[in-house]
Amino acid sequence: MWKSGDVTQIDHDTETLIGEWLTLNDAAKALSTSPNRVKQLVRDNKLTGIRQGGTITIPAAFIVDGEVLKGLAGTLTVLADAGFTESEALRWLFTADDTLPGTPIEALTKDRGTEIRRRAQALAI
Repeated sequence: MWKSGDVTQIDHDTETLIGEWLTLNDAAKALSTSPNRVKQLVRDNKLTGIRQGGTITIPAAFIVDGEVLKGLAGTLTVLADAGFTESEALRWLFTADDTLPGTPIEALTKDRGTEIRRRAQALAI
């Protein structure tokens, strides 16, 4: 399990799976806040950031309409409590699931956070 606020390296497959990433500065602009506040959101486990080339980046899908995606923080907490590493949590969120359909992150954008957290709890390691 990762500690709140960890910022780690990520494997190339997961990086590619997620697709669009925002730098710390871009995430701050998208949230109309400062880069320091975005770092605090990562430390508080409200966002997950990774290091790419020495720079912290955030999956672009985590920010919608100028705010952190509703239900993301709770989902990240459930995944961490279930024993997922940060990399495993990111892979799970962005991997297609035919039973949804789509990906868990897409379901979160459709306000289906309760269902996604229930599925995450069922995956406890």
